[in-house]
Amino acid sequence: MLQIAFIRENQKKVINALAKRNINAESIVDEVVQLDEKRRATQVEMDTILSETNKLSKEIGDLMKNGEKQKAEILKQKVLLQKEKSKELADKTDELAKELTEKLYTIPNLPAEIVPEGKTPEDNLNVFQAGEFPVLHEGAMPHWELVKKYDIIDFELGVKITGAGFPVYKGKGARLQRALISYFLDKNTDAGYLEYQVPHLVNEASAYGTGQLPDKEGQMYHDATDDLYLIPTAEVPVTNIFRDVILNPNDLPIKCTGYTPCFRREAGSYGAHVRGLNRLHQFDKVEIVRVEHPDNSYKALDEMVEHVKTILDELKLPYRILRLCGGDMGFASALTYDFEVYSTAQERWLEISSVSNFETFQANRLKLRYKDADGKNQLAHTLNGSSLALPRVLAGILENYQTTNGIVIPEVLRPYCGFDIIN
Repeated sequence: MLQIAFIRENQKKVINALAKRNINAESIVDEVVQLDEKRRATQVEMDTILSETNKLSKEIGDLMKNGEKQKAEILKQKVLLQKEKSKELADKTDELAKELTEKLYTIPNLPAEIVPEGKTPEDNLNVFQAGEFPVLHEGAMPHWELVKKYDIIDFELGVKITGAGFPVYKGKGARLQRALISYFLDKNTDAGYLEYQVPHLVNEASAYGTGQLPDKEGQMYHDATDDLYLIPTAEVPVTNIFRDVILNPNDLPIKCTGYTPCFRREAGSYGAHVRGLNRLHQFDKVEIVRVEHPDNSYKALDEMVEHVKTILDELKLPYRILRLCGGDMGFASALTYDFEVYSTAQERWLEISSVSNFETFQANRLKLRYKDADGKNQLAHTLNGSSLALPRVLAGILENYQTTNGIVIPEVLRPYCGFDIIN
């Protein structure tokens, strides 16, 4: 969430920055500034009355000591009226503050200066590419056919148990899935990330804290009875570990990792581009999260990008890195890099990771702060990245490593799998 003081003092800058997201923000900026002015004016009026009431209370005490009860009673009536007025103003202040917060929740983060202009994924900037496209044999298959051939993932069984988008992994498919999770976690912990096991359900405050609410409310599974949400990513519970926390500067940086299943409704997703593992309602993902001093967050972002690159290099998958344009960035992000693996069988790029810097956007919602050199509380910067999302990585492995004899397991995963080939 943007800070209202920043918006008030930088209205043109906010409007121009949000234009990069293809948002005309003039009306919402004007609205929140006016709401803030009303709230502040009401607060000043209330504080003035409270100050006057305190003075009158002291006068009443002095009058009572001097035996001037009649005068004291007149002032008591005035105090009662002022208390009623101050209560009305307090309620009005609370209402205005609530309305202002709700408006601020609808404003996305400002893109960083290096975010490219653009409206669609086609406008994203390719900043890096590595790996060679494998030459597949005649009759090579997309992964949704391969998994049937080798009986390692059953999409129809998932439909029977739950519905579309909930696959059942079995045999070597389940083992490969587990191997990827363990490998990703080991890579992350070796790089200094502390592993967490976190809840898969979060409360409303947690979902608001990282920016999933209200922006993605329709994409989240919600249990109305207990008012809890199934997590769309481990980012939500892991980052909320630090909600309402004031950190010592010596605590920074904080580096966390965790594996969770993820749940997304993905309403309205249909067509060949979402077949098989390309888009699911439930999938596994290993996440990395960092809390950083503002001076170091963009260096940390570069480190996270390099870290994900080492994983894909070891898996020997062809991949590219995109700097997302303003129109394709997530609601809370200031700068995002997407990693995409090339599927030779599908002849298309598959997104497998997003690595983002949120600057103070999440920290402001979370009240996540650190003490600066002067002992003052300052908002920290938060970052997160997929390291990695499993479904499309698995799809890339199945399709790019297929041979006429079976699906070869990447060398780095063989100690985790316990087998070299699926046949």
